[in-house]
This record gives sequence, C-alpha cells and structure tokens, in this order.
Amino acid sequence: MLNHRTIKIPTFTPTLLSFFTCLILLSATSLAADLKLINIAVPSPAEAVRWYADHLDCELLVDRSNAVNCAGVELELIAQPILGGSQGTGVDHIAFSVADLAAKMTELEDVGVGGQGVRLQRFDDGALFHEVAGLGKSGFIFDPWGTSIELVEDPARIGFHHVHLSAADPEATLTFYQETFAGVPANLGTELTGLRFGSVWLFITQHTSVAPAPTSGRAVDHIGFVVEDIQTSAALVRAHGFTLAQEPAVPATGRSAAQQAFVLGPDKVQLALVETGWAGINPSVSTTEQLLVPLASYEVPKTPWGEPDLQGIWTGDAADGIPLERPRDAAESADLSEADAAARRERSTLRSIWGYEREWRDTTLGYTKRAPLTQLAMIIDPPDGRLPPRTAAAAALPAAGTDNEPALPKGPEDLNSWVRCITQGLPNQMMPTVYNNGLQIVQGPHTVAIQKEMIHETRIIPIDGNPHLQPELTQWLGDSRGWWEGDTLVVEVTNFNGRVSYQGSSKDMKLTERFTRISPDLLEYEFTIDDPSVWTKPWTAVFPFVKDDTQYELVEYACHEGNYAMTNILNGARASE
Repeated sequence: MLNHRTIKIPTFTPTLLSFFTCLILLSATSLAADLKLINIAVPSPAEAVRWYADHLDCELLVDRSNAVNCAGVELELIAQPILGGSQGTGVDHIAFSVADLAAKMTELEDVGVGGQGVRLQRFDDGALFHEVAGLGKSGFIFDPWGTSIELVEDPARIGFHHVHLSAADPEATLTFYQETFAGVPANLGTELTGLRFGSVWLFITQHTSVAPAPTSGRAVDHIGFVVEDIQTSAALVRAHGFTLAQEPAVPATGRSAAQQAFVLGPDKVQLALVETGWAGINPSVSTTEQLLVPLASYEVPKTPWGEPDLQGIWTGDAADGIPLERPRDAAESADLSEADAAARRERSTLRSIWGYEREWRDTTLGYTKRAPLTQLAMIIDPPDGRLPPRTAAAAALPAAGTDNEPALPKGPEDLNSWVRCITQGLPNQMMPTVYNNGLQIVQGPHTVAIQKEMIHETRIIPIDGNPHLQPELTQWLGDSRGWWEGDTLVVEVTNFNGRVSYQGSSKDMKLTERFTRISPDLLEYEFTIDDPSVWTKPWTAVFPFVKDDTQYELVEYACHEGNYAMTNILNGARASE
C-alpha cells in the first residue's frame, strides 16, 4: 500500500508575497484561462464514464459517450494503451471535494474492488483519511486504471476540486502556469497556497526523485486549458522556451470548430490549449489492429513430415470477455460493435483481478495486438447459443458454478484445484481470461504437445491410432487421443477423474476438441461436450486464438497462491473460528 503524502505547499512568507506580487504584475500580459479539461487514458471509455458517474457523481453528457462533467470540469476518457498510473508523473493526482468524507469513504469501502469497484489507500495506522493542516480531511482512492484521486472536504467547492502537480522546481512551475494562464495566487485554509483557475485549484509539490515521468501515455494523459485567444497563448508558451508539439488546428475528430494545440510543459506534463467553444473529440477507433478474418483460400503450412503445422505461440487475449452463452436480452445481430466489445472485455477484467497491480492485466495494457472480438457468444450449438436443458438428475444438484467450498476450510482438501495450483481442468484451462492466455503448440511425428500458460500444464497428445486407456485409469485432465481430419486436429478426451467439473460436468464427460488454422494468425478452437448424465444433448462452443510469436512469451506460472496463500487462508479460517 502506498504511503500517504501530505500536501506541502509553501506558506505566504514575505519573500513569497513578493514573488506572487511579481506574478500578478506579469499576469497583465497573459490571457485568462480556465483549467477545464482532464484527459484520462482507459481501455474502454464507456466503462470509465460509468465509473466516474457512479462513484464521483460526475454527470453523463447526453451527446458524449467518452466524457463526463464533474462540477464544470470535463473528464474526457480516451481509448489508448496505458503505460502506468498517474503517480510518479508531473500530474501526481487529481482531487474531488465531498460534503462528508467519512461517509464517502465508508460508501466506497462497502463497494470494494470487485466489479467496477474502488481501490482505497490506507494510511499506516489503517485509517482511510487523515486531518491535513489547512485542508481538513483528506484520503486517497484509485480508479481501476491507475489514476490517483484525492478526496477532501471543502464546502466552498463540491465536485472536482484540484489538480496536484509534482515538480522538480515548484517555484518555476508556478511561474509558468501563472504567467501563461493567469492563475490567481490564493490561500486554501490557513496553510495551503496555490493558483486558482476560476473555482479549480492547482497545487504543486516538490518531486521526491530525480525528475517526474512524462504524463503522455500514463493514466492522466494530459490536462487542458480553455483560452480566449489560442494564438496569443501559444506565443506565451514559446516565450517561456517551450515548443508546441502541435500547432493550433481543428482536430480531424473534433466536435466543434474550436482549435486545439499541445505543448510539453514543465515536468513533462502534456498540456492542451483549446479555444472557447471546445466540445471535445469523437471517440477514435481502436488503436489495436483488427482481427484478421478467416481466409477461404488459406493453405495451411505443413511440417517436414507432412502434417498441418499448428506450431507457435498463440494467445486468447482477444477473446476475453466473450460469454459462453448468448445473453438472453441480446439483439438479433450476431456481433457487437467494436466499442461494445471493448466495454465487455473491460467489464470482464473489472469483475476479476483489477485489484492486482496493472502489470498483471494483459488485456488492458495495450499489449494485445488485436482489438477485442465482437463475437456475441461462444456456444454455436444449440443454435440459440444457450446450454441445452439439464437432465432431471443433474437439475436436482446445485447449480453449475455454485461454490460448494466451506466458508471456513479445515484443510487444503476443502479448497478447489485452482486455489491449490493443481489444475483448472478441461476445457476450462483453454478458456480466455484477463491474463496468462498464452498457448504454445509443439509437434512431432505422431505427437502434439499443447502447453497452457495458466498453471503451466502441458498435454502430450498421441496421434498414433492407439485406443484410450482402460476406463478405470482416470486423470485430472483425462486421457487424450488425437487424429487429423484434413487440416483439423481432432482430440477426443475421456477418462476424467471427476474432481474438476466444467459447468457441472461429470466424470463421464467426453470432450472433443478441434484445432483448425484458418489464417496465418488465427487458430480456431472448437469443443463439444457430450455428457448424457448432465445435459439432454451435446453442445458445442468456439473461439479463436491469435498467433503472437514476436511478442508473447510463456513464462513460469509459479502459482504462489498455493505455495504461500494456503497458510494465510487456513490461518484466517482458524482466526475466524
């Protein structure tokens, strides 16, 4: 957990009073500007808009799907890869003021980090907020994408409150913002000083390391000022020795005729200058490449011994978020829009492990080369995209997916095989998730090896025509036997030990997998489950893997949950008892 850093802005000493007096005189040559824009990088603007509306009371905009109004400050959520959180950059955090911080922190703590939750920063004593001299109560939270957000109590300004910079030379940075944008020096409370831009504050703290990291590509990508005369403001920026990264112009995706310019300001903070009348930009298409479509005339390469070559490293990242079953309220269309697919994948991430450090989240960091798949659901048979009816005997059992583990496990045996780092079972280990979706295939004459990154399991599949093992010889992953049907590798799996169920399957399940290379970069994975004791008829699902030999690498999945967390799980259970 990060340590709380008290805001330390110099107080008004006689020297500083002279300094600010000079700044006021210099402001006569500057133009009034409003600090009105904050651009935050996210994987899915639609999900981020919802998060800020739900948790920080920002207002949805009727005609905008990628922005919210937070007490007059516009947060524009931009879809782009995220290189890291806001902390450590020239924009350390942004801040909101609430009427009752204690009640707000309790509310957010009750939400938790699951779903579209909130990560809270606790202080060393475990408290969620402290009294800060000159400011009152102060606490910190994080949005799911790495933006550090301070929550304060300031009755004079409820809603978006301030931007807090981290500067190598705070005095010089204050000078730049005051002279260029006519910020008004002022006191907040008895000790805190900064600049006011209308009702929004700008505070600056001494950066603690060598120099702040650039904001570009980080969670808070840039901040923006609305200026009356963009040409004059640009000239003032140049007068300070800064070069415009983008000259004033109307963006191609702009929603009005207002011009926009960019400059890399002090401490590598990317700044936008926009004219009055600015209405934001239209959401851009995904920055990732689109998934290649199957090629009807594609000729699958062959191994030296003449079999279809499926070898390489593949990833299921693009398929993460696709539900197994077709949603009951889904429209007739067979596909989602690209924006809806991105939002769906982000919801999948937020429902699972976003509380981990960001580097775990393969599907949200821009690592994936392909946009999320727009496929509506995995099940293709039955035609309605839903699981077939369960048998009467199976229907009498607990519903599929029910957690039958005791609330307080007495020993490791009471926990499931994934927590114990044994296996996810089949076909669950093939299913895409938010991280560790790597799949490596290696072939030899009469044998195919398939390694899945998650829990690092490797299946050795004979393709030699020999029959399955005797029925009494059961295994966690069953007994696999393969053969070729044209360019498709067919694998039949039986002899499961029944200790890992998929959607309620029994040990008598027969799993038939089909691996087909349908383009240079696409491997279609189809599986059929035939389990007459559970479902009234077999059912089939399909999704693709994408080839990624140049970037993806399967690394060891050490599974420390089983090595270390087991002790804590059992200790916690005993403490609860």
